[in-house]
Amino acid sequence: MNKRYWEIDFLRGIAIIMMIIFHFLWYFNYFYNSGIPLWTGFWKFFQVTAASLFLLLVGVSLTISKINKEADFIKYLKSSIKILLFSLIITMMSMVVFPSHFVIFGILHLIGVSIILAYLFRRFEYLNLFIGIIFVIFGNILKNQTVNFDWLLIFGLHSTKFHSVDYFPIFPWFGIILIGMFLGKMLYSADKRKFELNSELAGSSKSLFAESLCFLGKNSLIIYPLHLIVIYSLFFSMKLLF
Repeated sequence: MNKRYWEIDFLRGIAIIMMIIFHFLWYFNYFYNSGIPLWTGFWKFFQVTAASLFLLLVGVSLTISKINKEADFIKYLKSSIKILLFSLIITMMSMVVFPSHFVIFGILHLIGVSIILAYLFRRFEYLNLFIGIIFVIFGNILKNQTVNFDWLLIFGLHSTKFHSVDYFPIFPWFGIILIGMFLGKMLYSADKRKFELNSELAGSSKSLFAESLCFLGKNSLIIYPLHLIVIYSLFFSMKLLF
């Protein structure tokens, strides 16, 4: 970003911690068949909240990053390719570990594609909020529909045979990024906040707790695939030993 805003890194760090917790429990279920209900109730809400927060911040960051409304398409494309290379690593890893339900279009794939799509929406403000809400509504309708093919799965439409351990289709999730782009326009310009931070809140940014979360937020692109490897390796080793 042209200028880093600590509160964005802080919130992204919280989202990363939430993802780590959820993935730890997911692997615990996978290796030990513990039956923790991750897809209903509290834990489903927890997972959706973590992903939504992370993607909202992607949208906010897009509006205050170097690839803002003045940038040409090539800058968007370069940023997208960088993310998609990370997502390719995730896909290849998952093909080895989970061959029957590997990651085809996970959260990093979504972000990589969304950066390119964001180029079309870079100048909008309230329209992004409106379109984002439409994406979310339409996506929640699509998730209850099935077809007999999977070539539209990146949009949220797939067959009953499709299974993936990480799936974030464009509908509804790109809608969350669009809403984040709207919030970024409302709250920030390229070089300053459009709001005042409470003095106590601003002072807390220097605490060890806040700086630790900001570190995670700044390095989220590395930490996301890394934490999956570490957690899987931990449970795999424990399974072998015990």
